[in-house]
Amino acid sequence: MSNDLSRQPDQVHVIGAGLAGSEASLTLASLGIPVRLVEQKPRARTPAQQSDLLCELVCSNSFRGAALSNAVGLLKEEMRRAGSFVMRAAALTQVPAGGALAVDRNCFAEHMTRLIEEHPLIERVEQVVDRLGDERPLIVATGPLTGGALALDIERCVGQSGLSYYDAIAPAIVAESIDWSQVFRASRWGKGETDEAQRAYANCPMDQEQYERFVALVKTARKVEPRSFEAPRFFEGCLPIDVMAERGERTLAFGPMKPVGLVDPRTARRPYAVVQLRQEDEAATAYNMVGFQTRLTVGEQQRVFRSIPGLERAEFCRYGAVHRNTFVDAPRLLDETMQLVSAPGLYFAGQIAGVEGYVESAAAGLLCARFVAERRGGREPRLPPPTTALGGLLAHLRGRGSDYQPSNITFSMLEPWQGIRLRRRARYEAMAQRALADLGAWLEART
Repeated sequence: MSNDLSRQPDQVHVIGAGLAGSEASLTLASLGIPVRLVEQKPRARTPAQQSDLLCELVCSNSFRGAALSNAVGLLKEEMRRAGSFVMRAAALTQVPAGGALAVDRNCFAEHMTRLIEEHPLIERVEQVVDRLGDERPLIVATGPLTGGALALDIERCVGQSGLSYYDAIAPAIVAESIDWSQVFRASRWGKGETDEAQRAYANCPMDQEQYERFVALVKTARKVEPRSFEAPRFFEGCLPIDVMAERGERTLAFGPMKPVGLVDPRTARRPYAVVQLRQEDEAATAYNMVGFQTRLTVGEQQRVFRSIPGLERAEFCRYGAVHRNTFVDAPRLLDETMQLVSAPGLYFAGQIAGVEGYVESAAAGLLCARFVAERRGGREPRLPPPTTALGGLLAHLRGRGSDYQPSNITFSMLEPWQGIRLRRRARYEAMAQRALADLGAWLEART
């Protein structure tokens, strides 16, 4: 068999049978659309894969929080209501995990494999693909470890600057958990000092003693050990803070924590060092820690970053990470339906599009399949409402292109709450109820 996609009439082609590709294939088939699903197993595996089953969960067995006050819990509920096969399989293979949804990994993968192999409209092809070919529609769902000849061909298609092979994610903090009495708002050098610019940046000032104590904490904190296929590959312009701390006592103060161009209005002086926070969403419900990509474990991020003045009670809606990850620059390259702007009919779904996590990957596959199906039926796709988690996931893919990084779903991606003022948990619950009502109307209008 050739190493490109062979011509099959009337089929939608899908490359990759992970969470996104499997969800997309089953969704399309359930809508009566034939699918040709190309998966390299059992001919080849990525370094992370251990079995020949489809939809293999290679890291943990957890689909994370289940409560609707948790953004990923809301996303899962939306997916259930939209007919997600991954969510259905997770429910059938669930194991006890407190407030989280966890599954028996092997049973989950076996169930998903059986669904695909037994579906009469899905042709499963065991093939290593090294080029995209010309067949359309084509959904590329090859995951974060896409490499080799196929990665080079995707790079050729999207441009060298449009494909990344490593990501460095900075933590994001819920705005309400910041102690604003210790933090001052200002952009560096007072540039663009409009009210909007003032709100966009906040600064946690440190004196010398606080800075030195923080550096010592970073240097001694536990780090995530790279997996066997993740040899450290750091870029000088995007180093983890723990790597910078190991290079010298003052390295961070000359890097992301440099105080140059900032004056604390309470002292009328420049701080010894600052941790700068940048507004994450239009409603300013979350702020990311500028330049704070890190290898610290989740527990250590909580402990170390809460030593920063103003962040003692910080609630994290995203944790920092540095790991191998192949993904396209979605805001610059993809339209609102995950279709490559320069090549109509070519879609990217799952982690290769820039979502992070099992649930988000499956959700991207579900959405992508629905968009393809609507275009195939001669209709322009209707996007999920921006008040929903599904709509928020698409909003992330359409976000800022200059510093685009993969991300899990957060409430900051959804349209802001405009109702009566509520405490954070109550507001998230209200946003979830709004999302489910709007999702229901969207799903009903599509039938």
